[in-house]
Amino acid sequence: MQIRKATIRDIDDIMPVFDAARLFMQSTGNPHQWINGYPSKELIISNIQDEDFYLCFSGDSIVGAFYFRIGDDPTYDRIYNGLWLNDKPYGVVHRLASNGKQKRLADLCFDWCFNRVDNIRVDTHRDNKVMQSALERYGFRYCGIIYLADGRERMAYQKSLFD
Repeated sequence: MQIRKATIRDIDDIMPVFDAARLFMQSTGNPHQWINGYPSKELIISNIQDEDFYLCFSGDSIVGAFYFRIGDDPTYDRIYNGLWLNDKPYGVVHRLASNGKQKRLADLCFDWCFNRVDNIRVDTHRDNKVMQSALERYGFRYCGIIYLADGRERMAYQKSLFD
């Protein structure tokens, strides 16, 4: 599998990946996480313009997409009912989506991210058992609860190669 930065020219090929991911989440007991068209085309375009959005390819086909950035995320400034593993610089993975055609896409993405930073934080919806399982299988540890800017709760995870 190859991973590269997305470009604006990719946008019409990216959005069907999120459509497939939404359907998968609904079918696996997670109907509330990505609703009302989230993530929007505008958000993905903004992530692309900030050079923080990546695509996963199998051959010439896009099989996944994700946001990745090294640096503080304001959403992670406060954690409740727990603690982060450390306060060292970290990378953030958001909006990891698969079209279902690549097994263990999350593992492949995390491998790629850990080749760029030794410390990663991720959050997910309480109903997203598939992502929780993928995070735990990969060695992420549950750290507590964070709240998004709009007040929605998320389960927070971290993996550090320092510890």
